[in-house]
Amino acid sequence: MKPIVLAVWVAAWTMSAPASAHAFLDHATPAVGSTVHGSPPRVELWFTQDLEPSFSTVRVLDQGNHRQDKGDAQVATGDATLLQVSLPQLPPGRYRVEWRVTSVDTHVTEGDFTFVVAP
Repeated sequence: MKPIVLAVWVAAWTMSAPASAHAFLDHATPAVGSTVHGSPPRVELWFTQDLEPSFSTVRVLDQGNHRQDKGDAQVATGDATLLQVSLPQLPPGRYRVEWRVTSVDTHVTEGDFTFVVAP
């Protein structure tokens, strides 16, 4: 293949390659796998990209797989990378946070992690 043809082909392929960006979990409060003393007032999740509020959710489950959050999950006003949900007073135990988010470029990611509430 001639060098100019190869250069044109590479340039065309590079420009037509789809962007593949996803909103991955960056960090959370309570932290992934952490033990906190006393019940946290909310779970906060920060992602690597802005989220689409209508298609992003989080829930907190106890060891019996019962939902424990207040059902008010929302992307924070002023920080589209922050998804949060309020919690009632949680008794000591292990909790699982499940999230599913859509970034503003329409890519969906989901995941979960646990944290422990100690007395």
